[in-house]
Amino acid sequence: MEHTKIKFSEKLGYGVGDLASNLIWTSAATFLTFYYTDIVGFSAATVGTLLLIARFFDAFVDIGIGVLVDKTRSKHGKARPWLLWLAIPFGISGVLLFSAPDLGHTGALVYAYATYFLINIIYSGANVPYGVLNSLITQEPYERSLLNIFRMLMAIFGAVAVSTMTVPIVNGFGGGKHGWTMTFIVYGAVAAVLFLITFRTTKERVKPAVVQKAVPLRRSLKALFRNKYWALLVAFMVLSFINTSVSTAVNIYYAQYILNNVELMSVLGLISFVPLVLGLLFVAPIIKKFGKRNSAIIGLLITIIGAAITIIDPSNLKIVIIASVVKSLGGVPLAATMFAMLADTVEYGEWKTGMRTEGLVYSAGSFGSKAGSGLGAAIVGWLLAFGGYVGGQEHISESARSSILFMYIYLPMILSVLMAVILYFYKLDKQFPQIVKELEEAKNM
Repeated sequence: MEHTKIKFSEKLGYGVGDLASNLIWTSAATFLTFYYTDIVGFSAATVGTLLLIARFFDAFVDIGIGVLVDKTRSKHGKARPWLLWLAIPFGISGVLLFSAPDLGHTGALVYAYATYFLINIIYSGANVPYGVLNSLITQEPYERSLLNIFRMLMAIFGAVAVSTMTVPIVNGFGGGKHGWTMTFIVYGAVAAVLFLITFRTTKERVKPAVVQKAVPLRRSLKALFRNKYWALLVAFMVLSFINTSVSTAVNIYYAQYILNNVELMSVLGLISFVPLVLGLLFVAPIIKKFGKRNSAIIGLLITIIGAAITIIDPSNLKIVIIASVVKSLGGVPLAATMFAMLADTVEYGEWKTGMRTEGLVYSAGSFGSKAGSGLGAAIVGWLLAFGGYVGGQEHISESARSSILFMYIYLPMILSVLMAVILYFYKLDKQFPQIVKELEEAKNM
């Protein structure tokens, strides 16, 4: 197995790509439902349907991007050039998403669909190759885990910044539609610069064991579906991102209607992310000792315990803070390992089928994140509508309150149990060293 030690500067440069993504993407996950219901004036059910339709349409975009990445031949490699090409369009698409011109209800809805479709397409074009880049920088599993830790640290930093700074920045720009648009002009510019830094500081090193010609899409897809660990990881990622999306989107409603103070939205964001950041700084030795899969299962069990603590008194801020800290610590192993496990399925697929298709593997990862995020956002909209929630009101019905409590406490517990069951069947950690050894032998023949 190749033991390339990656420099700190390259790990950091790789990591800031996820900071770029999260300035826009986490903003959409956290605030878009609220923006559409309370600023633009759409019903919660309309928003839920919009988010779900766009994300599932985007599954086909992800596959297309994956195929294009696998076919890319550039002096910059196969993944890095996409970051160069799409850095600025990604920033612009974020601005358009949070700009709602006065076009009447139908016109505003058409604009919302168009801009949400657009950002999903551009996000795929940047995020699929960004994910692929992990598997191309190194084949060493521990270095991949470290790259993923840097990625997640930067992602969390972006999520914390978005959760704590967005509302104050919007208010600083005068609030309303204008405040949101100005805020995302700032976010979009920063995101574009960060993607360009990732492009400049990283290097693609990993080559296929057997030099292969362009593989027809039909054969690539057939090979992909023979990769059982890839299939498990896709299902796992869909559930994980449903959980993340619901948790981030429901925070603002939980703060306003359960804790009775919308300003506590920033507190909920901080106590969710700060323990996660601190945990990621120290989790590498745990992953080295127990492996990626076992570490993630332990984390899911801790997350379930954390969610259960909230039941003691859902409206008590101290209880909510303690529960959030425990849940956040439980999320540490998951955040540190998920994309590294997906990277390992690339080698398994190559070993199993003789075809190395990083682009398709990561397009599925991107689909998992977007389908999960879309389902999560849709679930929030639908459950709010089911509970009879109406945006912009000072008081809500008891059924709407129950919907918010279910999404904040019980749904994360259910999803964590399902994710642990999936990981029970994931055995690649034990097989991986032998698989890479055999691939290296084939490369040297």
